[in-house]
Amino acid sequence: MSEKYGLKSYIAWITICIVWGTTYLAIRIGVTDLPPMLFAGLRWIIAGILLTILLNLRAYPFPSFKDLKHLAIVGILLLGVANGLVVVAEQWLPSGLTALILSTLPFWVVGLEYFLPESPKLNPFIISGLVLGVIGVVIIFAKDLNVSLNADVFIGGLCLLGAVVAWSVGSIYWKYKKINVRPLMGASIQMLIAGVLQTALGFILGEHNNFQLTQNGAFALGYLIVFGSILGYASYIYSVTNLPLSLVSTYAYINPVIAILLGWYFLDEPLTITVFIASGFILIGVSLVKRGNTLAYRKLNKIQK
Repeated sequence: MSEKYGLKSYIAWITICIVWGTTYLAIRIGVTDLPPMLFAGLRWIIAGILLTILLNLRAYPFPSFKDLKHLAIVGILLLGVANGLVVVAEQWLPSGLTALILSTLPFWVVGLEYFLPESPKLNPFIISGLVLGVIGVVIIFAKDLNVSLNADVFIGGLCLLGAVVAWSVGSIYWKYKKINVRPLMGASIQMLIAGVLQTALGFILGEHNNFQLTQNGAFALGYLIVFGSILGYASYIYSVTNLPLSLVSTYAYINPVIAILLGWYFLDEPLTITVFIASGFILIGVSLVKRGNTLAYRKLNKIQK
């Protein structure tokens, strides 16, 4: 893999850094009024249908039958399991604990990827960058981490840990499994597969008996379909295809900063010096990860030659 990457790849990564920072609020609003599995499943089904139609109009080829199995594995891990568990967990967990647990994603990605023979290996830049990113998230949410441990919080925490592990495994599988499909078409098929399974699970659990689409629920669903799914997830799949996983996964550090800035701009929430200090840690951390990846791929390319 070349150490230089296209502008589109970085734009896709920046997109998920910004857009996914807004989706936690939308999910929280949605699960307040809508049952979690049907809420998540309908989001992915509608987004998958819309994106598939759009790509079909642009003459994107459909994946072959043999590639559908691999797309199903990725879709189930990333969207069915990981995203589904996040939606379930956000019924109970405070934002601080949620952000902290999700910010461990880069460590899981880098740790699991390390054992693959064809992957770039760790170096001090990458490790230092990942540590600084977590420090930044802890600084931001330190005041929110003092939560009373009860059954709901414990279950929610386990759900989020399961989510980051499933997301890491699915991302690595997509990165290294050779699938002959355009990334965006692959994303649309993954949405459809995961959405159907989540919706079926929702019906099995009887969630349809409590389903009532309120105005807030409809707004949250629509926002997640357009921005969280079509724009956000498609950008994630594209960036994972073309950028190092350790760099892409640092979006988990940047999302909380974006959420706080949006709260300050739209809701007049206070913006303290602590946020700027934490943001500095995170930005330096991301820069170190990027530098470390450049060096790692140079070394890997020399070994392969």
